[in-house]
Amino acid sequence: MLAQFKALVVDKVNEDTNVSVKDVEKEDLSTGDVLVKVHYSSVNYKDGLATHPKGKIVKEYPHVPGIDLAGEVVESDSPEWKEGDKVIVTSYDLGVSHSGGFSEYARVKSEWMVPLPENLTLKEAMVFGTAGFTAALSVHRLEQAGITPENGPILVTGATGGVGSMAVSILAKKGYDVTASTGKESEHGYLKELGASSIISRDEAAPEDFKPLGKQKWAGAVDPVGGSTLAAVLSNLKYGGAVAVSGLTGGTKVPTSVFPFILRGANVLGIDSVYCPMDVRTEVWSKIASEYKPSQQLEAMTNEVTINELPDVLNTILKGQVRGRTIVSFND
Repeated sequence: MLAQFKALVVDKVNEDTNVSVKDVEKEDLSTGDVLVKVHYSSVNYKDGLATHPKGKIVKEYPHVPGIDLAGEVVESDSPEWKEGDKVIVTSYDLGVSHSGGFSEYARVKSEWMVPLPENLTLKEAMVFGTAGFTAALSVHRLEQAGITPENGPILVTGATGGVGSMAVSILAKKGYDVTASTGKESEHGYLKELGASSIISRDEAAPEDFKPLGKQKWAGAVDPVGGSTLAAVLSNLKYGGAVAVSGLTGGTKVPTSVFPFILRGANVLGIDSVYCPMDVRTEVWSKIASEYKPSQQLEAMTNEVTINELPDVLNTILKGQVRGRTIVSFND
């Protein structure tokens, strides 16, 4: 490998941050027993927060963000991994308290790595990334809860975001009747292309005056929004329905009652993709490669950028102006 290589570096300057592409050395990376040549990374909202002075993600500077990476092992002190192994790393402390995937090389802990499954390329793995893995884990948990296409329509909130876009595509591929909720009228065509059967507005999915127990509409839901949206979804679940919740862009307080739980047997499935156990993590990545991958829709939801374009992209994602998935290519 080269003595120096490119990485996106966030540094603290007084009360602000400076984000720039710099030449770094292997010694600048966090400690770990495996060195990976990064082929692709992906951009998540959490990565945007890592560049913001009030993001509350990074505690020590300078810092290399990027909570996802896919690449090839070039050095290993672990008996479980060898040079040439293709791997995926998402979440844990990567890109938060450990230098992350926005770098041509990354040094990581071997226990964080998942082998790249057959039928999945490194690029496809990063089109999924943490957001896609979260969506896949949500579908996996809904299936474990007994939700099937025969039960009725599934609602996906925040449908144009990374988790939402992936959830719409995965559910459609699995044969579910998917209703996508979005506040962006201009994106209806995009959601139809991903496989949504119908599209409703954000206000229709979560009206301000929703009742604690409303009509039974949804057999299940994937909700990366939380807050009052989650409460509204719960009020409209069918008997025995379930909602997989993974986000809080709509707030942390959920103004609901016990009625959906004690009168309709509603289930809330908490989705944690950061410290998800490795056996579950490996199983879900295997499902992504074998039965969840919506091959025809991946291109529609993917925007590929270079490391030099990252600062602008990270600023855009914080403004909520990014749809689908943005991946970073480190291939010449």
